[in-house]
Amino acid sequence: MTHHIDYFFSTLSPYVYLAGTRLEQIAARQGATITYKPLDIIGLFPRTGGVSPAERHPARMEYRAQELMRQSRKLGLPFHLQPAHWPTNPAPSSYAIIAAQNAGGGDMGALIHAITRAVWAEEKDIAEDGVLKACLTEAGFDPALTDSGLLTGAETYAANLEEGAARGVFGSPFYIVGEDQRFWGQDRLEDLEATLAGRL
Repeated sequence: MTHHIDYFFSTLSPYVYLAGTRLEQIAARQGATITYKPLDIIGLFPRTGGVSPAERHPARMEYRAQELMRQSRKLGLPFHLQPAHWPTNPAPSSYAIIAAQNAGGGDMGALIHAITRAVWAEEKDIAEDGVLKACLTEAGFDPALTDSGLLTGAETYAANLEEGAARGVFGSPFYIVGEDQRFWGQDRLEDLEATLAGRL
């Protein structure tokens, strides 16, 4: 039986960066396929009982800061807690991911990691065309994808938000295995793999 993973995420999420390419490694080991579904996380929060980071209680934000730094050290990933270009407009990077998935030919995991690494480690603005072209090139895609499929990208991006809200997605990264096995957060990837392997 081939398992499938629907991967809902925001390109602004620090936890997507911290996930690295572990999802792709798990899928390869377990023979699973992945559909990438970037969505508007700021649009999702109020629809699912959440609030944006700017509106959260200081205690929650202090814990978030501690946890992000702990996780980055644990994973050996360079990390800026307050990067120079965050938040920024996530739509262009999301459209680029959608175009790349439709075009094929490159490494989707590497693309998403390059984009999120640009935010959280390299302090680049992922709303800028040149930054996205470099990420696409690094991951083996045609950099011209930033200039194509913008209408399709916009429609898919909006549809991903509607689908995510309907299927119980409320954060990023969020993984759905099969019809309804849901996993929230990069720290649940081990459980996701155990589910694919039939151990959970």
